[in-house]
Amino acid sequence: NTNEIEESILTNQLIKKADVFVTNSGNIRASIEERKPVLRIISNTGENYYIDNEGNKMPLSRRFTAYLPVATGSIKESFAKTDLYKFALFLHSNAFWNAQIEQIVVLPNLDIKLIPRVGDHQIILGNLDGYKDRLDKLMTFYEKGLNEAGWNKYSVINLKFDKQVVCTK
Repeated sequence: NTNEIEESILTNQLIKKADVFVTNSGNIRASIEERKPVLRIISNTGENYYIDNEGNKMPLSRRFTAYLPVATGSIKESFAKTDLYKFALFLHSNAFWNAQIEQIVVLPNLDIKLIPRVGDHQIILGNLDGYKDRLDKLMTFYEKGLNEAGWNKYSVINLKFDKQVVCTK
């Protein structure tokens, strides 16, 4: 019964879509589409899950760990599924930021601190309003400032202020 097989496959929460059918030669075929995680959430309340590319909560797999940015801190599920999800999609769609951002720390006031893979600094982004402009500003600073001064010169790069990049040695 192909419907029973399909329903059985769909009980796995990592599966987005399953089509099971019988071929003309009598073989059974299954076409399965997995859900695609874009962000891992580890909240300070102990919750640990993924957000998929459609903004839905997704359980962890016992067999593999996805290579994604990890969001930690004061994260409520509603925030993870909306604002944090949109930010993760932006990071995922940009080759540089996808490779550069390793961790997203959500502070109690919902300000965002980013931990990059390259460089010994932290990035204070502030809230998620206007994050694209602030990351463009940071990219310019990376290209014109850090390439001259060195990637490990500053411990904190603060982007919260309008039209400014404030650095702490």
